[in-house]
Amino acid sequence: MGEDARFEDAGGAPVALRALEAADVPVISALVQDAIFPITEMRWDRSKRRFALLLNRYRWEQHQAGRSPERVQSVLAIEDALKVASQGIDRSDADTVLSLLAVEWAPADDGMGCLTFVLAGDGAIAVDVEALELTLRDVTQPYAAVSGKAPEHRL
Repeated sequence: MGEDARFEDAGGAPVALRALEAADVPVISALVQDAIFPITEMRWDRSKRRFALLLNRYRWEQHQAGRSPERVQSVLAIEDALKVASQGIDRSDADTVLSLLAVEWAPADDGMGCLTFVLAGDGAIAVDVEALELTLRDVTQPYAAVSGKAPEHRL
């Protein structure tokens, strides 16, 4: 029996992942936890049925004590998007910066379902899909986190 893959196996290479099954979603969710993005970097192309976010993703796969925190710009995209709805965010305020906490999958009948982006501050973006197809792809070189700190979560 083979060993599970580890973050170290990537050797710092850009992330390029696709979730086609429910079990794949938590992997992508873990990688985008604490990503931030301006509200202006959300796009829904209704005619192509594609919803995408341009994120400034914290590189959890490179997180180690004593190592400088890094971020990278990544595209998180959903194919076969049928409907997009949001709650708890003011889409008219172009200066809003959102913080992504998790991605959740709720299956429905015949392979359909809903992907929900859970945001800090009780906000959420829900995307109804015909089939699960979620991709995460790094699109820039990593850069030092402006804050100089790793994200923290207090209980």
